[in-house]
Amino acid sequence: MATVALPRSERTGFRLLREPALIIPIIGAGVLIYLAVLPLFMLVYGSFEKEVAPREFVTTLENYQNAYASPYTYSTFVNSIIFASGSAGLTFLLGTMLAWLTERTNTPLRTLFVPIAVVPLILPGVLESIAWIFLLSPKFGYLNVALQGLFGLQAAPFNVFSLPGMIWVHSVGQVPLAFLLMVAAFKSMDPSLEESAMMSGANTWQTFRRVTFRLLMPTTASVLLILFVRTLESFETPALIGIPARIYVYTSEIYLAFNEYPPDYGRGAALAVGLLLLSAIGVWLYTRSTRESKKYQTVTGKAFRPRQFDLGPWKWVGFSFLMVYFVFVVLMPFLVLFWASFLPFFATPGWDALDKLSLDNYRYLLGFRPFWDALQNSIILATSTATVAMILTSLIAWIVYKSRLPGSWLLDFLAFIPITVPGIVMGMALILLYVAFPLPIYGTIWLLMIAYVTRYMPYGMRAASGAIVQIHSELEEAASASGASWWETFKRVTLPLLRPGIAAGWIYICIVSFREFSTSVLLATGESRVLSILLFTMFEQGQVTVVAAIGILMILVLLIIVGIFYKISGRFGIQT
Repeated sequence: MATVALPRSERTGFRLLREPALIIPIIGAGVLIYLAVLPLFMLVYGSFEKEVAPREFVTTLENYQNAYASPYTYSTFVNSIIFASGSAGLTFLLGTMLAWLTERTNTPLRTLFVPIAVVPLILPGVLESIAWIFLLSPKFGYLNVALQGLFGLQAAPFNVFSLPGMIWVHSVGQVPLAFLLMVAAFKSMDPSLEESAMMSGANTWQTFRRVTFRLLMPTTASVLLILFVRTLESFETPALIGIPARIYVYTSEIYLAFNEYPPDYGRGAALAVGLLLLSAIGVWLYTRSTRESKKYQTVTGKAFRPRQFDLGPWKWVGFSFLMVYFVFVVLMPFLVLFWASFLPFFATPGWDALDKLSLDNYRYLLGFRPFWDALQNSIILATSTATVAMILTSLIAWIVYKSRLPGSWLLDFLAFIPITVPGIVMGMALILLYVAFPLPIYGTIWLLMIAYVTRYMPYGMRAASGAIVQIHSELEEAASASGASWWETFKRVTLPLLRPGIAAGWIYICIVSFREFSTSVLLATGESRVLSILLFTMFEQGQVTVVAAIGILMILVLLIIVGIFYKISGRFGIQT
């Protein structure tokens, strides 16, 4: 049934408790509170506690004094803001340029670059950082060595172990997100205002600057904010590049507090609360900017096709930009990993190095048990997280958008809360929760799955809700009128119609769960280690060529998982 009103039966409470319209929201609210609210409560509570003896705690403000009154507080804050702002700005610039050239201009072969632009999404953040270290390390980076030999330079022209290096590495990994968001904006823009400007004598640049860009201002603000928040919570680049360069941001400070001996959970929790507040402010500004955008709306009931700008001879400049992006941002990081995976030790590409190429790294991995254990854990976590998250969010989306239950909006709010929680903050919160409540899942793969489901639940909610609002209520009403129960209607009518949205959400959550690092770095143990943690550990140990081989296999496994799901989806008529 499409609309479920709150039952007003005068019968016993036991009859009411058997009503799905009440049971499911109650269970859903309980699950969401357990997943999203309880860990954050323990995080805040733990930030005011200090262990004075084994299992003896006192309430104190000392954790906040240690975290924010130290001589490093200011530099950490400044580094975090510069890193997040610089990365958001550069990512937005690259993503917008790619989106505009491929969607709104006559650049040659532009349609071929649309799938290419999202390829870096498959490359895990750990591998992205490692690949750019291989390329831009001042000591052995392939690109630096090549430029020094070509131009006779004494010093390396680039240094990845710097704040600009951190900004560059993180930015190129986030470009697919900005590209996808801006492509959607360019596609939905009514071209009538641009055509009016062109007819009034404005050239292409003037039209873009005075009309197109101003119409995109709400989207620009929201995209910049979400990029800022995602950079603020990121850990891969700060861990692999920032910590060796002694450039600390909030996420790296939380990690170092956890890895002290003994671990300083109190200071780590206090730092995590500060990072959580910064992220929450960013997300609040993001939601506010998306709500206050009605005055920029140009899409009406009138059909239109977005206008294509004729760049004239400048179209070849646009084509050159797309080619440079493809070669240096998409192809080069993959090739450097692929090359290094066949070497016994790190060596510059050249004819002399061809004799050293072999499959020894891959043969080593065949008998390397930690690799197979981590691979198994990563596959189980990625597939199970995507499945559990989409089932849970599909039920919640139905309650929120297809029922008349009072307060159903609260479920949507609870499901959205984790998007404000950085991954490393979620890891710290779960540590404090399961140390206080010693359930037998700490240090196991199940704790990681709880963390992953919680963290990626908002993305599943958006995919499920986007699909469910398109289902007309008359379909469910017809099933209900034919005598179908609520569950039969949901299973036979609603769920099949939700399959496209479920499939899209499943694939995205599977990809990001398989490559997840920032939450796992605090929660993973020897038994629950995943591939991203194995990569990080082995890279720190200097096994760089084996790490490259693991990275190549990791990419292949991820492509296979997605391919299998597409195949299964096709058999059931799911279109994504």
